[in-house]
Amino acid sequence: MKRFLFIFTIFSGLLVGIICWGGAAKAQDFLISDDIPEIYIKSINPGYKIDGINNVGEMIEISRKNSDTPISLAGFTVGYTNSSGKEYSLFEFPENSIMAGETILLRLASSPGHELAAVNYKKTLAFKGGIELKKGDEVLDEVCWTNKNDCYKDFNSKSPTTLVRNIETGLFEHLEEYEPDYDEKSYFLDEAKEEEEYKRMPSRCKGLRFSEILTYYETSQEEQFIELFNANAEQILMDGCQIRYKNKNYTLKGIIKPEEYFVYYPREFRLTKNPTNQNTLELIDTDEKVIDTMSYPNGQRKGTAYALIGYDKKGKPIWRVTYAPTPGEPNNYQEFKTCEKGKVINEATGNCVKVTEAKVTICKKGQYLNLLTGRCRKIPTNKKKTCKEGYYLNPDTNRCRKIKENDGADYSLEPENYEESSTFVGLYAIIGVVGVGLVYLIFEFRREILKLWRKVCRLFH
Repeated sequence: MKRFLFIFTIFSGLLVGIICWGGAAKAQDFLISDDIPEIYIKSINPGYKIDGINNVGEMIEISRKNSDTPISLAGFTVGYTNSSGKEYSLFEFPENSIMAGETILLRLASSPGHELAAVNYKKTLAFKGGIELKKGDEVLDEVCWTNKNDCYKDFNSKSPTTLVRNIETGLFEHLEEYEPDYDEKSYFLDEAKEEEEYKRMPSRCKGLRFSEILTYYETSQEEQFIELFNANAEQILMDGCQIRYKNKNYTLKGIIKPEEYFVYYPREFRLTKNPTNQNTLELIDTDEKVIDTMSYPNGQRKGTAYALIGYDKKGKPIWRVTYAPTPGEPNNYQEFKTCEKGKVINEATGNCVKVTEAKVTICKKGQYLNLLTGRCRKIPTNKKKTCKEGYYLNPDTNRCRKIKENDGADYSLEPENYEESSTFVGLYAIIGVVGVGLVYLIFEFRREILKLWRKVCRLFH
């Protein structure tokens, strides 16, 4: 009996110890650092290219310490800063947005699995950058990954990781295996506030216009997008606005602020990548009227967008194929593709060609490069040649010749008769003319001369 009590006591002690240890461990698991704010950034993944698909896994996870009661996210924004220091607003929570659970999952709208998120944003994250969670102008939480200053190590395309916060220390660490928490009930829009907001805002779509379209995707049809621009001075509620394509209407939803862009990713249909004939899209207002039309022609190329880059003097829109797609941002016209290092664009073909380095021949001092032969030749000098005493320079041969001296002994002076050659020429001409005339007279009066000659002969005989 005593042995049984002893064994039972030891077993009970071990059991209580295990339970207490397990409870302590569980409590330790949920111990959140005091350095973490009430609403904080929990994890970030910039997305990777896996099996030819872009932006796989891109997401931002936002959590809160106390999830007992729903809270309003009105005025909350998620901002993004790229590696160049340029700031963007990734997402601004609407006035009627409510956080009901512990975590809100945000995903890139063009990424695979984007539908498994409470919120979609449009600007993709880079491997170097940073995000911040703000309420109004107050920064509630922030994290950066540039591997500089106080920022965490940047992401590596060859080694996919997720930057995850350790809730015990408040610090982030790169994890190779991490699955974000998605609860579709953790975020919703208050219908009463939404109805109130709907009544306050214009429901007409007038002022919306097409701004940019990308059809010729590089790897996935999910890259296709249609960009709209709000040219009004007031925001537009797009509920009821539609895009018409190939005689079918597709409903829009959301809010566009004044002079801002909205990117629509077609999931219910596919845009023709490079049509043989022009393909037309129309923007339809809530009263079924067409408020804008755009057509994209044949000539679309991989990695390009068809963008509105301005207006001519008559106000006619100017559309161009550009190698710089800018979804959600002002359009940028780039005529040719960006070539990789060591290549330049051939403007005649639009293709990148390898740069060839031409060899430059450098001639030494006193020589010049003959462009026809590519050889160095001696530079001619303009110095006048001089001859030594007793010699003279022959200008025809550029050689020195000996000066001949004449003292009168070796070379006697003999007078020479000289007459103008023109005198003899004139004399000979006169004699010739007279001779020709005599010959002509003799020939013409030959019979008379012959008769006269006979008479003279008879007279002497």
